[in-house]
Amino acid sequence: MKTLIKNGTILTAYNEFKGDILIEDEKIVTVAEHIIEKVDNMIDATGKYVFPGGVDQHTHFSALCNVGDKDTAGYETTDAVIVGGTTTIIDYAPQDPGTGLLDSIDYRINVRAKNKTCVDFSLHAMVTEVMDSIFDEIKNFSKKGISSIKIFMAYNGSPLHVDDGAFFRILEKSKEVGVTVFVHAENGEILDFLRNECVKKGQTTPHYHHVSRPPFTEAEAVRRAIYIAGQTGTPLYIAHMTCREALAALQQAKGTNQKVFGETCTHYLTTTKEVLDNPDFNEAAKFVCSPALREKEDCEALWKALREGLLNAVVSDHCGIDVRELKQAGKNDFTQIPNGSPGAADRLHMIWTNGVMQGKISKQKFVEICATQPAKINGIYPRKGHIDVGSDADLVLFDPEYRGVIRLGDNPNGVDYNVYEGRKQIGRVDTVLLRGKVVVEKAKFVGKYGQGKFVSAKTYASCYQE
Repeated sequence: MKTLIKNGTILTAYNEFKGDILIEDEKIVTVAEHIIEKVDNMIDATGKYVFPGGVDQHTHFSALCNVGDKDTAGYETTDAVIVGGTTTIIDYAPQDPGTGLLDSIDYRINVRAKNKTCVDFSLHAMVTEVMDSIFDEIKNFSKKGISSIKIFMAYNGSPLHVDDGAFFRILEKSKEVGVTVFVHAENGEILDFLRNECVKKGQTTPHYHHVSRPPFTEAEAVRRAIYIAGQTGTPLYIAHMTCREALAALQQAKGTNQKVFGETCTHYLTTTKEVLDNPDFNEAAKFVCSPALREKEDCEALWKALREGLLNAVVSDHCGIDVRELKQAGKNDFTQIPNGSPGAADRLHMIWTNGVMQGKISKQKFVEICATQPAKINGIYPRKGHIDVGSDADLVLFDPEYRGVIRLGDNPNGVDYNVYEGRKQIGRVDTVLLRGKVVVEKAKFVGKYGQGKFVSAKTYASCYQE
């Protein structure tokens, strides 16, 4: 089957030009100024930008949220994600209880996501139970199409926490086979102390979530993670960076030519800690995420870091935890509120509106940080995140003239709120193609549940090459 997209303004991370795109079956076969071809399907992109489908390298679908046996929103809710213009996610695959990394990855691909996901997906391994076997499992990641592994320095006393010794060994084993190590960098010991101190004083509202997670706890962990990684020479990727102090540590390390990289999230660019001061628990609890939200000056510093290339990607850290049930676990104690917010569906719209349209980043930088760099970092470029001959035909037709506000009712995300509800929206994803097939039309999902495929990633990805 052949499809031709005509008369669009094509945006990549490198350029912008008027042109046509010819698709045969699932791949892009020609990109040119003017294509004449007999095709099965013609799409007129006049007045629209055409850019590669977004790649969100940090999501948590169908993950245990530590409230009873409840999971976060499942892969069937990725219909909202693809309506928002993201066609590929790199989801985290936590270990199932008592299970190793590789078996947990297999189970996620073959059971949890099977016949549900609406986007293509790759996976990060994620350590949620340190056991002797996991260190040797890393050498087999490439056979499973896994190029990365994540550890948590925070959450002391929980299965998520990885101590410095295990972190060091994971770095060593990862370097041997070209696996990129992602780290959630917060000082778990100090966080526990500060959180417990708040509870002892009766300071239990969501406001104290940010009080008990000050920026220095992130900056210290970033510095420590960088130092430990430096002893092994392993490329390090720092997840969801939020503050000026942590950025300073990243910049210092880059100045020594250490291979260290970082990302931030949409909410850290667009939302400040004041939302946690809302006296309405349900409203404040929506924004309990880790690390905590920061100040306006930190938002501006993050935009600058993206603009100048200090940070490499904007992700959602999507975690679908509803307020009416699951977040109520912390009604009387903020330390019990499950951390995380949904945001994958609105990532591109929020970054375009608050970044491109406010002159904080260029259109090319938008494509770079929302699609191209995440694909490179995770070893799936140029198949994903790019427009070129041979790339998957994952394409977004974007209407820059649209004006509106973000509403949960317009694109339900599987939970009972949208953290960007009522925010101004400039421009809208109109049409989305996944591997050459139209799956979103007029901003509505027209695809099929289960259409997403697992994308095998290559090790020795861009963090090893730069």
